[in-house]
Amino acid sequence: MCYSARIIADYRKYVRMFGAQLSIKEFVDLFWHRRADAGLRIPKAMEAPFLDATAGDEAQIRSSIEGFIADQKYRYEEELFKQRARLSAAQRKLAVKPTKGAAESERIATSKIEWSLGKLNDLRRTEPLDRDARIFPGWYALVMIEEEGQRVVKPMRYQCRPAGKPAFYDTKYPGTYNARRDNLTGFWKEQFGHTHGVMLATAFFENVARHKSEHRDLGPGEEEENLVLEFPPRPEQEMLVACLWSRWSAEGQPDLLSFAAITDEPPAEVAAAGHDRCIVPLRRENL
Repeated sequence: MCYSARIIADYRKYVRMFGAQLSIKEFVDLFWHRRADAGLRIPKAMEAPFLDATAGDEAQIRSSIEGFIADQKYRYEEELFKQRARLSAAQRKLAVKPTKGAAESERIATSKIEWSLGKLNDLRRTEPLDRDARIFPGWYALVMIEEEGQRVVKPMRYQCRPAGKPAFYDTKYPGTYNARRDNLTGFWKEQFGHTHGVMLATAFFENVARHKSEHRDLGPGEEEENLVLEFPPRPEQEMLVACLWSRWSAEGQPDLLSFAAITDEPPAEVAAAGHDRCIVPLRRENL
């Protein structure tokens, strides 16, 4: 299964490569809704193309991004103040009489201070990093689809909730960020042949058991250890990842655009690393 991917998060690449148009309304709505729901996960690299906007819908998106950053900054600074006060109180107690409770409070406060400072530094950071373009299940990515003969780029959640299904499908079927090729005419029959798209990615990542990647059995008393392996294409290039998508609607709730990457049996190099699934990259001429 495609547990994570490093995507092309700049919509302008789709415009240049494929003549695609930006479906601006969905972007405006997504970034606006994130102000009220911080649980909407958008990679930092997807924000970057809008940060120099000065007019129109793109400027509205920039305003939503800046408002979200300000909200998050306030949240982390508030947590930092709280934990620094907790740390000082614990250290005063330890100076009088060492106790297990005070030591544990000191440890937790120190850890949370480091976490808050890391989050604040990440908010302030302007130089791009590879991880800015990483997505995981539940995160948003760019997906190119076709509408009325025109290629269009839309933001979609990487975990597909099929139209007409209840919202609890997200937890009942947590693996719906992948659509197995051998189940396209089963579980995915409402999407297969109807709502297809592609995502540009430069690598995908998988969870693999160490002993499997080393082609051995677990030793006596050995516990399974997880590895996260990166699989970039060779030669280095952008992959056109085959996807299915759906627009989910319910009364009183915003529409949800979501997608799943199609997966198949792995090629030799992926199987040799100990994993049993692989995304399906399309050739450019078959788009």
